[in-house]
Amino acid sequence: MTKRIAVLTSGGDAPGMNSAIRAITLSAIKSGFQCFGFFHGYNGLIEQEYTELDTHTVTDITQLGGTILKSARCPAMLEPAGVLQAVNALRKLHIDVLIVIGGDGSFRGMQALSEHWEGQLIGLPGTIDNDLAGCDNTIGFSTAVNTATSAIDKIRDTANAFERVFITEVMGRHNGHIAYHVGIATGAEAIISFENCNPKNAPEILQHLKKAIEQQQQKHGSFLIVLAENLWPGGAQALKDKINKTSATNCALCVLGHIQRGGAPSVEDRILATELGVAAVEAVRHDKELIHADLCPIMIGKINGMLSHTAIEQVLGLDKPVSPQWVQRYQHFLAES
Repeated sequence: MTKRIAVLTSGGDAPGMNSAIRAITLSAIKSGFQCFGFFHGYNGLIEQEYTELDTHTVTDITQLGGTILKSARCPAMLEPAGVLQAVNALRKLHIDVLIVIGGDGSFRGMQALSEHWEGQLIGLPGTIDNDLAGCDNTIGFSTAVNTATSAIDKIRDTANAFERVFITEVMGRHNGHIAYHVGIATGAEAIISFENCNPKNAPEILQHLKKAIEQQQQKHGSFLIVLAENLWPGGAQALKDKINKTSATNCALCVLGHIQRGGAPSVEDRILATELGVAAVEAVRHDKELIHADLCPIMIGKINGMLSHTAIEQVLGLDKPVSPQWVQRYQHFLAES
């Protein structure tokens, strides 16, 4: 009997998700499987809102940002009744394999499904935050860094022209992968992120920052601060106000926000997403050879250039901070003291 594979994209969208959908669809068809896509994440699964995916469906989508299957948060999956509705839908539609492209919350949904559903569950890491263990990079991270870097390069031009201090807030949820990559790439004088900033020490950090700004502006006019979201007490606006009120600095603020989640995916994200999508279908074809029973459900990622299978339970149980060595090197050699 032909296996029926379903795929959904859940949580925040990430550039490259469409490349993964395309790779899954084409690989499934070539393998003799049927492939279906649920719309709007787990909501579409619960509501049985789906379509059969074929070669025509996924033509010319790899260069598109977002996801053709749409995405959404699903509060129902946080409740036992919602999980059982999803399980009943999978059984009713005779789905053998569910592939979920998403982040931490999406994988928690997979974990909940695994307690009630006997089918195969495979996760692909799709989030710009790059905060999932079991992989070096998540789908969407490369594009988000490129987008933010391009925007901050333009901000630097204005900062130089007006000899101003600029705070630029970047996304990242609860880690500084975007902040550090972007800060290093743009030559930021200061990076304020979870790895080097404890909100309890905000007054001391502020004093150090003001001193560094004063010293730097004696050399040349601009000073760029890259700030991770969800970190500074009161937010980026509060940091800007503090700097302006307690010094002679003319500080401006730019919150990049959701621009980091949009746009055409980078080459790196297209290739990563395609490789992971094909690997997911290979895992379906060779489930007994490639997946140990103790690892179900799994996430497929790449570590040191090699494909890896990691139990979702392990992915959810581990943090993935920015390398402490990189944090120290930036602070010692690149940041304004």
